[in-house]
Amino acid sequence: MKPLVAIVGRPNVGKSTFFNRMIGQHLAIVEDLPGTTRDRIYGDAEWNGREFTLIDTGGLELGSEDNIMSRVRAQAQLAIEEADVIVFLVDAKSGITAADQEIADMLRRTKKPVILGVNKADNAQLRAEAVDFYQLGMDDLITLSSRQGTGTGDLLDAITAALPPPQETSAEELALPKFAIVGRPNVGKSSLLNAILGQDRAIVSDIPGTTRDAIDTRVQHRGTEIILVDTAGVRRRGKIDPGIEKYSVLRATRAIERCDVALLVIDATDGVTAQDTHIAGIIHENAKGVVVIINKWDLIRERRAAFAAAEEDPTLPTPKGELPKEADDYREQVRDELKFIPYAPIVFSSAKTRYHVESVLDKALEIAQIREQRVPTARLNEVVREAVLRHPPAPIKGRQLKIYYVTQPEVNPPTFVFFVNEAELVHFGYERYLENQLRHEFAFPGTAIRLVFRTRQSSERDAKGG
Repeated sequence: MKPLVAIVGRPNVGKSTFFNRMIGQHLAIVEDLPGTTRDRIYGDAEWNGREFTLIDTGGLELGSEDNIMSRVRAQAQLAIEEADVIVFLVDAKSGITAADQEIADMLRRTKKPVILGVNKADNAQLRAEAVDFYQLGMDDLITLSSRQGTGTGDLLDAITAALPPPQETSAEELALPKFAIVGRPNVGKSSLLNAILGQDRAIVSDIPGTTRDAIDTRVQHRGTEIILVDTAGVRRRGKIDPGIEKYSVLRATRAIERCDVALLVIDATDGVTAQDTHIAGIIHENAKGVVVIINKWDLIRERRAAFAAAEEDPTLPTPKGELPKEADDYREQVRDELKFIPYAPIVFSSAKTRYHVESVLDKALEIAQIREQRVPTARLNEVVREAVLRHPPAPIKGRQLKIYYVTQPEVNPPTFVFFVNEAELVHFGYERYLENQLRHEFAFPGTAIRLVFRTRQSSERDAKGG
């Protein structure tokens, strides 16, 4: 995973402006009002050949007892705990404040590389006066202006110099299929990992959010070595301890990005929630394979058995609530709620009783192999030509889409590049139609596939006889 760089400081010192300039897009809201950024926002950056993830945190007010500020503080402290390098931003125009002193004291206790960025040093006088900030006890001090862009290169140089050495990944490890166990807190992810491993390798607790970090575990399944990733759960808004939710999303997203197949664990007793749908969306957007695991199915079976027993014996109490759906009806409901990933297999499982635990890995391995599938170019173009003849694309503003040629340059995920006359003429509905035709012919069950449309210049078409 990319190293983490946390940007911290009191409110209104320009953290979000710096963050936006570094990642090259406006992800963070930038206003002159203190406290605008309340949750951590993250984005990838690259400098001097090193890639890293920047985390923009809310402004720290250590002494505040305000409920919102306490949540902001918890968010920032979690980012600090997990960061490899910390950028501590202060305001050159305001000078040193008591809040700056408090934050500096806290950061020194982390024993991590801290780079002091004196922001808003917009002129020579402010840059000269910035030496006063050495009183904060930081070794590295860089003056910069995030709005003007001056000094940001020097700060990036300091960040990359402080990053830990790149982790070497062997070719053997790169070739191993990687499965990420993801889902909301308390749906049984760690229990599923332990059931797969046959031993308590991850902490299992009924307290949501026990697992904070991704824990990679190498294991053999039916003679094939794989890497399992257990991730922190993603908690619903309004139902969380301060600071946990955003960090959980960050970890889950990073795990999904580097896996081949995501094992999406859903609590059978809750059904598909909005947060489950959100995670499924992240999996789909990253074009990963996916197995939807309906965990705790033993509880559903027990409940159905209790209803049946009460019906046979009137002396027994009838369970409260509704009779749970049978597996086929439950599966249809899940498919309807996750209809944007119709290719995903659904496995009913119980980590507690090990019911269908082996089936989960069997299915994931099958999908990992499918993601390596390559379609012969001649057959691919034949299928696309037939699809276009059956259902030609509708003109857009009088212009007609033409597909000249299709190729599959990559696997894992299977990626298909369509060379067309004008890529902007591809309507999302027609893209979905083409994907459905490819799936109908070549299947690709269990995995997303990527369709890329490229405009081919007229000179290229003439050269190839297009």
